[in-house]
Amino acid sequence: MPGGFEWIIIGLVVLLLFGAKRIPELARGLGSGIREFKDAKSQISDELEKGIKDEEKKEDK
Repeated sequence: MPGGFEWIIIGLVVLLLFGAKRIPELARGLGSGIREFKDAKSQISDELEKGIKDEEKKEDK
């Protein structure tokens, strides 16, 4: 893992490459992407749990 000084260098490079005006846009896009990923993960988890419960009900009958 990069230490404190390395993070500062990475931040400066990102600032130089993208400019100060584009960084908030990139952060918003990253945040919405993470939110979509969490929603999809949650939906898949719910579907798996529902499938397991349905199988258990079939076995009980």
